[in-house]
Amino acid sequence: MKIAANTVVTMHYRLRDGDGELIEDSFDGKPMQYMHGTNNLIPGLEAELNDKAAGDKMSVSVAPEQAYGPYQDGLKQEVPMAAFAGVEDIAPGMRFMAETDQGPTPVTVTEVNDDTVVVDGNHPLAGVTLNFDVEVVEVRAATEEEIAHGHLHAEGGCCGGGCSGEDKGDDHECCGGTGECGGEGHEGKGGCGCH
Repeated sequence: MKIAANTVVTMHYRLRDGDGELIEDSFDGKPMQYMHGTNNLIPGLEAELNDKAAGDKMSVSVAPEQAYGPYQDGLKQEVPMAAFAGVEDIAPGMRFMAETDQGPTPVTVTEVNDDTVVVDGNHPLAGVTLNFDVEVVEVRAATEEEIAHGHLHAEGGCCGGGCSGEDKGDDHECCGGTGECGGEGHEGKGGCGCH
């Protein structure tokens, strides 16, 4: 079976940035699973996977515009320390959900001052060219229930997010350990090419 809309793809991947630095690697662990054609993968990688089959291997370079977008300076802002009331030991690298006009948005703390905190609303991989080495392990037709819900289901029911990462953290194993986006610091938008 070839990869097309409404197929479930199981794949291993190795992800490096434009400088060759390793970001994530599933080859020594569990492969990733996602449902093709449901916007659960960055557009540039998903497009390259069309018509591939189990056993296919490929290397793909995905420009920021087809991944997590260009870095936007306007998404970085200074907020009062009071906005973090009840949070102890705020430090650069911490991630929070901020309420914005567009709804909840993940932000990363980049700087902590005496009375203010600088947060960045860009995805951690915004502006980065992503280089993937991919091996397709399996391709199957999605079930009617998976198609209706737009994500994968584990045995016993709906796991509520699949690779989309919308409501799962790094260690979530509802999908048998294969539906998560993995990668520290990529919750909310995923690493591994999850969108």
